[in-house]
Amino acid sequence: MAKEFHYGGQAVIEGVMMRGQRSMAVAVRSPSGQVHVTTKPISNSQTGIRKIPFVRGVIVLVESLVLGIGALFESANVSLGEEDQKISGPLLWGTLALSLAFAAAVFFVTPLLITKSFVDPHLDSTLLSNLVEGIIRVAIFVVYLALVNLIPDIRTVFAYHGAEHKTINAYEHHVPLEPEPVAKFSTAHVRCGTSFLFAVMIIAIVVFSLVPSPDIWLRIASRIVLIPVIAAVGYEFTRFSARFADNRIMRVLFLPGLALQKMTTRQPNNRQLEVAISALKGAIEADKGG
Repeated sequence: MAKEFHYGGQAVIEGVMMRGQRSMAVAVRSPSGQVHVTTKPISNSQTGIRKIPFVRGVIVLVESLVLGIGALFESANVSLGEEDQKISGPLLWGTLALSLAFAAAVFFVTPLLITKSFVDPHLDSTLLSNLVEGIIRVAIFVVYLALVNLIPDIRTVFAYHGAEHKTINAYEHHVPLEPEPVAKFSTAHVRCGTSFLFAVMIIAIVVFSLVPSPDIWLRIASRIVLIPVIAAVGYEFTRFSARFADNRIMRVLFLPGLALQKMTTRQPNNRQLEVAISALKGAIEADKGG
């Protein structure tokens, strides 16, 4: 029997992107009120280097970032009524580079500098220093989410994020993909990227403890260089824990990430559910060759 494939996606501007086995679909509500769906083939083959634990996590992360940013550009064009606009390679890769630089600076380097300046002078323990740095990192992340929730457009994106989760939850429970039954499901999901980011921040505490150098520049470099390692471990943890989602211990480990999802999802309306459903149906049909 073939292994069941787990669909996933992300919210975009006025829409949702769903990633399938061999295709991805982006559904966006256009200014005219119509749902605009586009599909394109992608590579999801689990062969060769893609099967190697930890290495596959880095590959999946990079692919997800590239596809996600591409979907964001496409959704922005459709939502503005500019479907004919094309995304150039340099613009996409430049945006990706700036996004990664921002994330590394805010969530990895800044907590280190705060800890170095205000905490380390009062601590003699590297382990405690890394623990405090990790707590500061999570706090910055929570504050960041709280601030972006004040932006109306971001709240709309988070509603589409909730619609994406509800749709996938309904599909995995074999419920008809219609707004009314889909609306009954939760906006939380164990494979959510928010839970992955929380896992990364916790794993970072352990990984960074392996670099106890007093040299601040070496520590800053380690925070940047080790991000792929942390992401790879985080991917394997998320992959493993999702397989045992019904286990009581795993459900306890899920709780912080699921709680954090309350800040990155909102209850969608039926129009937003329709878009998420269209995206998932588009990905499924494209996988079947439709």
